[in-house]
Amino acid sequence: MESAQKYFKTIRDIPTKDYFAPGHRLCAGCGPSLAMKLAMKAVRMPTVVVNATGCVEVSTSMFPYVSWRLPWVHVAFENTAAVASGITEAFRILEKKNRGKIHDVIAIGGDGGTFDIGLQALSGALERNHKMLYICYDNEAYMNTGIQRSGATPTGAATTTSPAGRVIPGKQERKKDLIGIVAAHRIPYAATASISHPLDFINKVRKALEIDGPTFIHVLTPCTLGWRYPPSQTIKIARLAVETLYFPIFEVENGKVKINVRVTKPRPLEEFLQPQGRFRHLFEPENKNILENLKQQIQENWNRLLKLEEIGVYA
Repeated sequence: MESAQKYFKTIRDIPTKDYFAPGHRLCAGCGPSLAMKLAMKAVRMPTVVVNATGCVEVSTSMFPYVSWRLPWVHVAFENTAAVASGITEAFRILEKKNRGKIHDVIAIGGDGGTFDIGLQALSGALERNHKMLYICYDNEAYMNTGIQRSGATPTGAATTTSPAGRVIPGKQERKKDLIGIVAAHRIPYAATASISHPLDFINKVRKALEIDGPTFIHVLTPCTLGWRYPPSQTIKIARLAVETLYFPIFEVENGKVKINVRVTKPRPLEEFLQPQGRFRHLFEPENKNILENLKQQIQENWNRLLKLEEIGVYA
């Protein structure tokens, strides 16, 4: 069951106007494309989008066409949050001088441009307390440049730079706790979301935009190419990630934790992993220990989240 909705109670309440246009070059079944369409349903105009290099950027801005029906800026992997914070302050000064009005500023980056390359700029923007929303669409690898592992790639996943072979059976390191890093900046609002729960995600975007200060949303966006599953299964895979506790949906508002999608009877993790080619090797007998390690990580994370909600703070 999704969390109580403040802004859009049902699908029918969602605005029909699209600020993210059709005709882009993103893959059939692309999770990030769905995240962009949903996020743009929640915008308050005037709005400026600052977009890092990545799948979304290159596939929505192929000259002479663009898929954005609002002001949109392409920037490098490493400086997305810095550029967004500069634009935010420029609008503030213009309004102060009666030469313009405040715009909402939304920075968008993939996991590579957020977990890794852009983390320093993101941390700086959060620490400086700029009023802006940063959305990280997470497909758990550098999909735009060839499916290389990133800080968001989970333990055991096969990528082109962490291939599953006899010596190294997929990535050996844990996925980075990005929402924990962000929440440690003590910003007013940080949340996770999934394209499988559209109302929850859209409402979180609108909520974040209405908060005075820096806000952050980490949305899970499966990749049919990198995760190796049929394009028709994107939403099913995203929902299984939530229902197996692989990707909990929660928010941290003014330091207080609230689980938005409470999973009382989790489905077996195997239901999420088995349809994906990147995890196929985990079901071979010699890799059973990696599968068990991943299960333990996920359960520990969920137990920790429950405890944090109980005590009321994210630490």
